[in-house]
Amino acid sequence: MLKITIKQKIAVIELNNEVTNAIGPTLVSALRAKLHEMSSDDEIRAIILTSANTKFFSIGLDIPELYEYSKEKFTQFYTAFNELCMEIYTYPKPTIAMINGHAIAGGCILALCCDYRFISQERKLMGLNEIKLGVPVPYPALQILDNMIGSEHTKDFVYMGEFHPPESLLEIGIIDEIIPPDELFEYSLDRCQSLGKNPSLAFAKIKLDLKMPVIAQIKTEINSHILSFVDSWYSHDTRVLLKEAMGKF
Repeated sequence: MLKITIKQKIAVIELNNEVTNAIGPTLVSALRAKLHEMSSDDEIRAIILTSANTKFFSIGLDIPELYEYSKEKFTQFYTAFNELCMEIYTYPKPTIAMINGHAIAGGCILALCCDYRFISQERKLMGLNEIKLGVPVPYPALQILDNMIGSEHTKDFVYMGEFHPPESLLEIGIIDEIIPPDELFEYSLDRCQSLGKNPSLAFAKIKLDLKMPVIAQIKTEINSHILSFVDSWYSHDTRVLLKEAMGKF
């Protein structure tokens, strides 16, 4: 599920779940475990999260697998996915999403949780299309996005559920840089090295202080929003839309 390399004290985590990097329990568990392990490793100064292929950063939740889950089992998975998102968002070391493929729905959310997002200068699309699947945008992602780009841009981004090219993403503030594909890795590595030179405790504290209002808001409301998402997932209309979406996997 993951390919890990360490280069100049930077951990490069490549999602490696076939072509689409669909997000299911195994990938979530593996990523959480690896991030936890690296958080206490002083030899690792920063994290690059990317894909092992250049077609998909991630297509999002693994609908074909998750569709068959019982409500209880799906709730456990969806809770773990939200916990992973918050762990990335609050990670004590610098994190960069190196987006070398399409980042859709849950894949887009993983990228949003990182400190910076650099995307390849190709037609690599990002978007939150949950509304077209009949489910709400996961609450942590909605709050993170609103804090990042403001309510007006967020409204358009989630109401329409469209996929956006790099230029549009840069304009509204979701992407930090558009980089030529042959320069994307070295650029991301250089930025990680620059960030990783800072004193680690100071960086972690400043990052937490910056994000504390969003973190507090999410913690207050998350449980009810998990239940709401799960109820939507099992509604009749959503089951029809999810069934149709399986063909894209």
